[in-house]
Amino acid sequence: MGTVTPFPKPAGAPSQVAFDRQELTRILDLYGRMVAAGHWRDYAIDLGREAAIFSAFRRATERPEFRVEKRPSLRQRQGMWTLVGEAGQVIKRGHELGPVLAPVERRLLKLVEE
Repeated sequence: MGTVTPFPKPAGAPSQVAFDRQELTRILDLYGRMVAAGHWRDYAIDLGREAAIFSAFRRATERPEFRVEKRPSLRQRQGMWTLVGEAGQVIKRGHELGPVLAPVERRLLKLVEE
């Protein structure tokens, strides 16, 4: 038959999007606090060509309660960070990770009696 020749990749183009060390530390710190509070029990990380996704589950057999997505292609538009809820609705978008994780961190706050 014929010979298949792949298209050349542009120089410097990443083949996979990933979380860097600081981003993953921040996400896993939140995950650990949510596990300690009894909200989450499992997680998954998906590293693809267009996005890196961290999914947090209440139980291992259902849809993720929250997904934190990093999409560098949206960096110049609405921000590369997205917090997605269980039904697929976008809860928060932003250019920085901290403010995007804020709605989840608020769940950890409890009212303490004086």
